Amino acid sequence: MIYFDNAATTYPKPDSVLQAARAAPVEYGGNPGRSGHSMSLKTAEAVYAVREKAAKMFDADPENAVFTLNCTHALNLAIKGVAVRGGHYIISSLEHNSVARPVHALAQRGISYSIARVYEDDERTMKEIISLINPYTKGIICTMGSNVTGQILPFGKIGELCSARGLIFIADGAQVCGVLPISLKNDCINILCMPGHKGLYGISGTGMLITDGKYPIHHIMEGGTGSTSLELNQPDFLPDRLESGTVNTVGIISLGAGMDYLAAKGIDNVRSAEDTLCSRFINGVRSVDGVKIYRQPNAKYLPIVLFNIESKNSEETATELSDAGFALRGGYHCSGLAHRSLGTLDVGGVRFSPSAFNTAGEVDKLISAVKRIAAGM
Repeated sequence: MIYFDNAATTYPKPDSVLQAARAAPVEYGGNPGRSGHSMSLKTAEAVYAVREKAAKMFDADPENAVFTLNCTHALNLAIKGVAVRGGHYIISSLEHNSVARPVHALAQRGISYSIARVYEDDERTMKEIISLINPYTKGIICTMGSNVTGQILPFGKIGELCSARGLIFIADGAQVCGVLPISLKNDCINILCMPGHKGLYGISGTGMLITDGKYPIHHIMEGGTGSTSLELNQPDFLPDRLESGTVNTVGIISLGAGMDYLAAKGIDNVRSAEDTLCSRFINGVRSVDGVKIYRQPNAKYLPIVLFNIESKNSEETATELSDAGFALRGGYHCSGLAHRSLGTLDVGGVRFSPSAFNTAGEVDKLISAVKRIAAGM
């Protein structure tokens, strides 16, 4: 199987990540922050070291890096933790359900929201967002890059707008963290949410919420934190306020190894290699009869390509490609808003998303397979 489904989760993982995950239960078997014995302390130090790496990578303070189960968990903590009853929030037309569903659920309990259409022209997108701001608007919650088409939103400009208007900016970094250089300070992001198992190359069950600390995040879950144990109130300081229960030590340590891998390779180098593979794929199939690529000429994209073979449903195409030895994702990618915006509600789309471990030869094999399927062979 040739794997091109890295927007869902990266595979394979770097050897260093696998080694870290194997070693963690042996070398760091204690419960971090829960005991005073040497193994617990050693484990707590290892976990904190990963907080420091995350803080350095995203330009934040270590205590403001909160470990989560995944990006969905992080987004729910952020959205539900800051939403104000009666407040109005703006999301985009390309949102994953990890943003759209929590916001919609809150709308049934006292908030309101608007959906800003994303255009290929960033200025037009910004005008759309600005037009939706009203006296009750409290913030903008949006993806930094679409998980469906890979289109990059003008998140830096959105951050500047929020900073100037006194609005909170919650950014879904699921597809950009580890792919683009991101800074909470330079990009004016208040809360950045991300998975650990995608562009950061950690194992599944890992994610992070990183905040600049400007907006308090109310806890939506309470429990043991290893701190203030005699108090019934949840701790009021980070990361403890949002990290109830034992953290995923194995996953966190693997995530640290993934960040080390990226630091050694260089984020720009990894992204450039993946972009080259995307260009190779596009150039190989763009002239094939019946193949439709969903990219706009003036928009900016992550290394993701959405396409369809027009005579087939996307899931049918993905199944045929799987039978031919390729892993791509067909369907709706947990993003009904994006497919509604694209006009693909009837067929979905097939997503090609390479990683640093894919090769030009593998892409050429996929191009040949797409050609055969399009020709009905």
